[in-house]
Amino acid sequence: MTEYKILFLDIDGTILTQEDTIEESTKDAILQVQAKGIEVFLATGRPIHEIKELAKELNIDSYIGYNGAYAIYKGDDIFQDPMDDPSVKKFLDIANVNQHDVVLYTNEKNVLTTLDSPQMQDFIKKFHLHKNELYSHSNNLKVLGMTLVNLNNNDPALYQVIDGIHLSQVNVDGMRHCYDVIRDKVNKGYGVQMVLKHLGIAKENSIAFGDGMNDKEMLQQVGESFAMGNAHPDLYEIAKHKTTDVNRSGVFNGLKTLGLVE
Repeated sequence: MTEYKILFLDIDGTILTQEDTIEESTKDAILQVQAKGIEVFLATGRPIHEIKELAKELNIDSYIGYNGAYAIYKGDDIFQDPMDDPSVKKFLDIANVNQHDVVLYTNEKNVLTTLDSPQMQDFIKKFHLHKNELYSHSNNLKVLGMTLVNLNNNDPALYQVIDGIHLSQVNVDGMRHCYDVIRDKVNKGYGVQMVLKHLGIAKENSIAFGDGMNDKEMLQQVGESFAMGNAHPDLYEIAKHKTTDVNRSGVFNGLKTLGLVE
């Protein structure tokens, strides 16, 4: 029997339901695996500075944030990998021309191209963003991640201008006009690789759960990968296992198949 040592959990659509709640079965599953000595990481596109309360509720203090650009283990930085400035500027220029809104994430704050549009207000509310300020060209930012807001179905093609960067639609109801900017070489999978290397844990001893296409690389870099029942359909071709929906004990049921919870 495989000795599992680490568990990576996406947040939105994986442990957090559409109603912004966490099922008791999910909390119980996390407690049970922690009691077995298994390390638990939150692995999210969200900025780490905005998930501390959620993490506290789950007694988790290790994270991969910004879709793999920054990782922390028990309060200590493992790595940070900001985006290059020319790529950030190019995406901002395209967004400006096409009247799209942008959220830029640093390790301390969220910098938004607008604070007032209805779509941005909905985004701020949905993802509980509090440390927000308005972008200006004078900002000198180390950008760890970006989300594009208010795109139509055909608009992602406008951003296919930089090799090694692609967009991933946010897999949350009401937010599918939003797209995370994902680097081919810096993503959740890269973050998982860096964490496993840092902790000296083999791939086969790791587990991950996700629901969105920004989880694709993460699920490819672990021994046991689970796509939630509410996942993007394309994720089922990548994950080793399919579990139930986020609001039907998906994390608990997945871990139960491995014999880790009861």
